[in-house]
Amino acid sequence: MTTGGFNSKELLALEDELTLAVLTSKEAVEIGECVVKIAREKNLPIATRVYIGDWVVFHVSLPGSDAENDRWMGRKVRTVAAKGHSSMCLRILAEEAGISEKDWYVQNNLAESDHAIHGGAFPLRVDGVHVGTVVVSGIPQAEDHRLAVAGLREFLARG
Repeated sequence: MTTGGFNSKELLALEDELTLAVLTSKEAVEIGECVVKIAREKNLPIATRVYIGDWVVFHVSLPGSDAENDRWMGRKVRTVAAKGHSSMCLRILAEEAGISEKDWYVQNNLAESDHAIHGGAFPLRVDGVHVGTVVVSGIPQAEDHRLAVAGLREFLARG
């Protein structure tokens, strides 16, 4: 069983499904607000950011989160930027291939101190191109991933 019960096929399909028509600071802030709304409704102790490239357009730290969540978000986002897939998907791909987390960093020539294959960072794509990232940290990694996706889904449902 993989972390969170995910499989790579469903996670890759999700990345193709949840795409944007455009990503400006307006959309980035609205995506972040959707994540925060859901987190507040559930009283979750999370921090969240939305990036365009490496620009942090939106950042909120809710009660119960701390500076460690910021470090985790940075590591997750750098992993998505390096590999182009959600941090949860990258973890599941490694698990399905029988690759340990330590070996994954070595095989991908990425420093574990700067990167994390832990769920919570999801690529924002326009026309199939990764242009930004939504990231969550503060709850178990599968739930971080689900919250980031739920926020993006809510934003997309607004039309």
